[in-house]
Amino acid sequence: MDLKVTTLDGKASGKVTVSEAIFGLEPREDILARMVRYQLASRRQGTHEVQNRADVSRTGAKMYKQKGTGRARHSSARAPQFRGGGRSFGPTTRDHSIGMPKKVRALALKHALSAKAASDALIVVDDLVAKEPKTAKLRAQLAKLGLGDALLIGGAELDGNFRLAARNIPALDVLPVQGINVYDIMRRDKLVLSKAAIEALEERFK
Repeated sequence: MDLKVTTLDGKASGKVTVSEAIFGLEPREDILARMVRYQLASRRQGTHEVQNRADVSRTGAKMYKQKGTGRARHSSARAPQFRGGGRSFGPTTRDHSIGMPKKVRALALKHALSAKAASDALIVVDDLVAKEPKTAKLRAQLAKLGLGDALLIGGAELDGNFRLAARNIPALDVLPVQGINVYDIMRRDKLVLSKAAIEALEERFK
């Protein structure tokens, strides 16, 4: 399939032929949902923890005598119902990540790219390069392309001036091609790929 190529100034710059196996699939929401869940679960630190009754440092002596008080029978002040006692069923440090086969992860990325292409939310530019690191100038260029909420994917190395100019624009993410991922693609309205990024993706999925 052929995709139109444009410059950052919004001028036509020819066409590029891309693989149907990467950009022409019928998007499957179940695979995309699995991948987003996988990514978000992997980001969780899992360092939250509380003290249970075994961790609380309190006396082990019986609180009061067994009989004759008219009160319930208690032995340990570490019990959860007492002030200063341990917490019952609280969170513990653990790994929240879940497993996902490598082939399914690769397929999810193809479906994410295909979903953007199918919804006309994919824009191909010849290059992501700025002559100077000026945010105002870059914002004006992106306005010509109708970009507000977007993910921009460059080649293996990002242009320094472009990265500096883009980092202060809200709702705009800029990543090298090796950092492309399903979650960032789906959370933005538009996906912008440079020709270098498309070549790298084609090579990656050979």
